[in-house]
Amino acid sequence: MNSLFRGVFVRRFLSRSVLAALPLALVLSVARLPAQELWSTVGPDGGDARAFASVPGDPSHLYLGTTDSWVYESTDAGASWHRLAKMEGANSFVLDHIVVDPAAPATIYAAAWRADGPGGGAWVTHDGGRTWTELTGLHGQSIYAFAQAPSDPHILFAGTLEGIFRSNDRGATWTQISPEGSREIHEVESLAIDPANPDIVYAGTWHLPWKTGDGGKTWHNIKQGLIVDSDVFSIIIDPSRTRTVYLSACSGIYKSENAGLLFHKIHGIPNEARRTRVLTQDPENREVVYAGTTEGLYKTRDAGRTFRRMTGADVIVNDVFVDPRDPNHVLLATDRGGVLASNDGGETFTASNTGISERKVEALLVDRSNPERLYAGVVNDKSYGGVFVSADGGKTWSQDGQGLDGRDVFVLAQTKDGAVLAGTNEGIFLLDPTANTSADSSADAGAAADSSSSALGSAPSLVWAARNTIANTIVKTIAETAYRTRVNVEKKEKAPLVQLDGRVNALDASTDVWAAATSYGLLTSDDQGATWHGGPVMDASDYDSVTVHGDNIAAAHADGVVLSQDKGLTWWPIGLPKMLTRIHRVAFSPDGTLWLGAREGVYFTKDMGKSWMWLERLPFRDVDDLSYDPALKSILVSSRSNDQVFAIDPKTLTWKWWQTGYPVALIRSTGERLVAASLNDGVLLQPPAAGTLPPQRASLPAAH
Repeated sequence: MNSLFRGVFVRRFLSRSVLAALPLALVLSVARLPAQELWSTVGPDGGDARAFASVPGDPSHLYLGTTDSWVYESTDAGASWHRLAKMEGANSFVLDHIVVDPAAPATIYAAAWRADGPGGGAWVTHDGGRTWTELTGLHGQSIYAFAQAPSDPHILFAGTLEGIFRSNDRGATWTQISPEGSREIHEVESLAIDPANPDIVYAGTWHLPWKTGDGGKTWHNIKQGLIVDSDVFSIIIDPSRTRTVYLSACSGIYKSENAGLLFHKIHGIPNEARRTRVLTQDPENREVVYAGTTEGLYKTRDAGRTFRRMTGADVIVNDVFVDPRDPNHVLLATDRGGVLASNDGGETFTASNTGISERKVEALLVDRSNPERLYAGVVNDKSYGGVFVSADGGKTWSQDGQGLDGRDVFVLAQTKDGAVLAGTNEGIFLLDPTANTSADSSADAGAAADSSSSALGSAPSLVWAARNTIANTIVKTIAETAYRTRVNVEKKEKAPLVQLDGRVNALDASTDVWAAATSYGLLTSDDQGATWHGGPVMDASDYDSVTVHGDNIAAAHADGVVLSQDKGLTWWPIGLPKMLTRIHRVAFSPDGTLWLGAREGVYFTKDMGKSWMWLERLPFRDVDDLSYDPALKSILVSSRSNDQVFAIDPKTLTWKWWQTGYPVALIRSTGERLVAASLNDGVLLQPPAAGTLPPQRASLPAAH
């Protein structure tokens, strides 16, 4: 296990009530190790897939673009995939276009826009994807359309937010061929190049379609027959009859048989499938056209006279690949579901995501009794998401979302009896142990082989049951007559039952009293989640973190920490260092020390907030997650803005770090290896152990 151990500067702070800081520093020696091997992505398979490209003459050799800057490669017609390269510059490049040069198949272009703001670019490789170079002429451009001229591989076109650009030298230089500063030809979403004449270009914008017949010297609006203000997502030209043009827009699908002079709307597709993101023509039978929409895949066999939906309405299709050697082999690039494959012309589909790891994992749990069993909770994947389970340390996964109904999962916790809890965007759920007597059977090799099909509708093996009843008591003051005297008496009464339907940010079920930090407030349960009690505390309802140690419960929201010493019956605020601006996590270590992760770093208190120690020289300060790991006997720390994670020995205050290579949401331990939840790349697994250095030891100065 490659690691680097360091001592820390420790600075002691009194609480805000004292408003004083006493600097105490201790410098330890630094032990360095060689550069670390990056962690591997192990699934769960699937996620967002955006665009396909195949090697001309070898359709079994495919490339796939994703939403987090990665290009994947398949050499078995999409049956399995592996990561090929990541475009440098950001973690949020949406790779909507990949082009393989037919004259030199080792030359591949990838074009992108950024999902988290303006920006993007294009890259080229001349060695099959081993090394990539940015096309500097398009640096920073949000590229929504990219195409190579079929008649001349030297000529490339890019459609960006600014307009349309052309290169005559394979991307070395670029010239804008749409009018600069045009109020019409900008925000270009789609391009189609005439198969025989690269000067004939069709362009679809977020407003309407345009065409040039002279390489961009003049442009003509080709809106006849279209509903005004239609966003044009896709344009294709029939290579055998180039005057036949198909166009998809937010208002439907259109067809022109006179090179765009007049379009007529195709009425075989329902009006509700308004956003048709891609049109793909069967390379063998030109009468067959696939329409990938935000409400499923549609197909026509009669050149657009009639369409039939081939998938469920929940499938969001971004791209369609039809195998030129076997048109019955069809692949879909989809949101959430990754790659779907059909071998019968689209009649049926199964997931084909082996090797694709594009999940946004927000929750991760290592089973206490079996460290090989991992639970991963994902967000943004609806019916394709929920909780995934692996019984073999991440090699294979099965989706177990029955009862979660597409909810996002933000936290996973395990009770002392081994049951699993999921905190979602709509309450708390318990994995019902009676639904499956052997948890191992839910993730054995057979189930893992069928795991992707569960996302397409097959029944998962485990069932989640809601545990969301809030049963509070209220104290009322009423007047009663006793011995002919009217007196005020306080009586406890049951309040009306409330169902928790808000977001759950943290759970601690390690003792007989369970605690939950939610958008409703702080909740506790002493009957295994059958009922919860609580609500807003100290005028705050949206709590982010909670931790339990015996009768003590500590919880944090952005601006404060509260403490209960009677299992949640009463609460009071505790003092904090005055420099804190954003608190994210709290955790107890076994000796009762309370640890805090914040924007300013890691703090701890041994006296419930009367004084605090600040660990000054750690790898980063913007701490998003912090937890105590009993297997490592360490505090594990991570940040969403950093690819490093580290572990602190709470006794010696030495620490060791690992570089994962990916932005991390949180880190956990299997005892032998570390696992992490990434923001966009699924579950990460630490490389095999490669030796460690003994930690440095230090003694703290006496507290003041």
